[in-house]
Amino acid sequence: MANRILENYPKNDRSILIPLLQDIQDENGYLPEEILKEAAEHIGIPLSAIYGVATFYNQFRLTPLGKNIIRVCRGTACHVKNSANILFALETELGITAGQTTRDKNFTLEVVNCIGACSIAPVILVNDDYHG
Repeated sequence: MANRILENYPKNDRSILIPLLQDIQDENGYLPEEILKEAAEHIGIPLSAIYGVATFYNQFRLTPLGKNIIRVCRGTACHVKNSANILFALETELGITAGQTTRDKNFTLEVVNCIGACSIAPVILVNDDYHG
């Protein structure tokens, strides 16, 4: 799988790092360590440099997501309508904290700054479905 992605990129070209990481994540749902090692060798940079970029940008994930992604809005409108209570209830029910995935890989719980659905606050997004 890694070779198929890497063959689309020139060797020893650092400028392709972000698009390469995006393609790896699009293919896998996250950035697997074994593929990152191959990518580092392919473009000629240390693995630590790849991790530096991958951890700097919020778009990249180093762990796989669950089958269902629950996003709890903590923006101003949701905050004043006690979205913290919703987050706490979900953490308790799922047995995880925000940013984690359940052991069975069915759910990932995330906190977001704003979902953009303030009129139905407090709101959560389950996969692509809004609930307010």
